[in-house]
Amino acid sequence: MIHLLPEERNEVARYIYSLCSITLDASKDYLIEGRLNRLLEENGLRSFTQLVSRSVADPSGALKRRIVDEITTGETLFFRDQSPFELLRHKIIPEILDRHSRSGFKKPIRIWSAACSTGQEIYSIAIVLKELLGDPNRYGVRLLGTDISDQAVARASAGVFGAVEVSRGLDDTSRNRYFVPHAPGWKIRDEIRALASFRKLNLMEDLSSVGKFDIVFCRNVAIYFNERDRASLFTRIGQRMESDAYLVIGSMESLSGICPQFEAKRHVRSVFYQLKPLAPVGIFK
Repeated sequence: MIHLLPEERNEVARYIYSLCSITLDASKDYLIEGRLNRLLEENGLRSFTQLVSRSVADPSGALKRRIVDEITTGETLFFRDQSPFELLRHKIIPEILDRHSRSGFKKPIRIWSAACSTGQEIYSIAIVLKELLGDPNRYGVRLLGTDISDQAVARASAGVFGAVEVSRGLDDTSRNRYFVPHAPGWKIRDEIRALASFRKLNLMEDLSSVGKFDIVFCRNVAIYFNERDRASLFTRIGQRMESDAYLVIGSMESLSGICPQFEAKRHVRSVFYQLKPLAPVGIFK
């Protein structure tokens, strides 16, 4: 393995930040080494600065995309940190359905997995909706998964997972109910796959094209951002949320002191966020 030298780490870290806004300090040198050594080997390079130079000079942008793929696509699993999915099942969806019932207006339910990686999170959400609603299409449920990695988006869209990936977070009953055998492992059933669409999106760029959502999952991605970029990200996500929408972030994350427009709320062991109501405009005579 080729090691990241102290004299090159700042240049490499700045380049990674320019591609995907991920801030990697010296404590994350192991991550750079572990995820990019394969690209050094494939390209016959002997240092990380050579990789940066090769990437900058590559007119096709293919090496840039590979660097983003390797840096941003981490370990994930189905129903990761069970509590957000219990929150969805027992709190969020029932409240949305209750509001629709009381208003007599059934608008579509739009859910966004903002950093969907290879798809385990969004398909976990879809499985919850299938179990809770029976036929999610009756409620106009639409899921959107976005990620900065071309490779991750392609894998999520295909919905094909290896045997080990499917075993992580799913028991045999769920696997057999929601997946079909498909080399090299299992494929999500068409009725679940049809609930979701996928697209590439850099969360640090304009988000207006995705529309508005009732529920946003943005978990365990902003932990790699600096505080300024985290504030920017969640401010712009807030602009993509309906006034009564729900934001679910990672269990180790917090918006306290970063985005005052959000209010933290608790349900059992879970914390979620909603936009604070706008102050009423005064009436002057």
